[in-house]
Amino acid sequence: MSQLQPYVDCKVSVVMNDGRLVVGILRGLDQTTNIIMQSCQERIFSEDEAVEVVDLGLYMIRGDNIALIGLIDEVADAALDLDSLRGEPLQPVKH
Repeated sequence: MSQLQPYVDCKVSVVMNDGRLVVGILRGLDQTTNIIMQSCQERIFSEDEAVEVVDLGLYMIRGDNIALIGLIDEVADAALDLDSLRGEPLQPVKH
């Protein structure tokens, strides 16, 4: 059984190899860690502007593009003021 199985139906953050960050509800996965997320949003960081949030809806991510998956503390996440956050954009993973 996958170590991600307990994360199903939980809000997770996924960092992809290309530097993208998406947040949503993990709905399913397979043996190659392809995942399906619901209510998914991409968060795009900038040093000069607020965090841009792009609604993606239902989204599938191939397992070979996933660098990291982590559980989200929903209370802490809801308390974030994304309009006031600034940060350097994530860089793609280099192998």
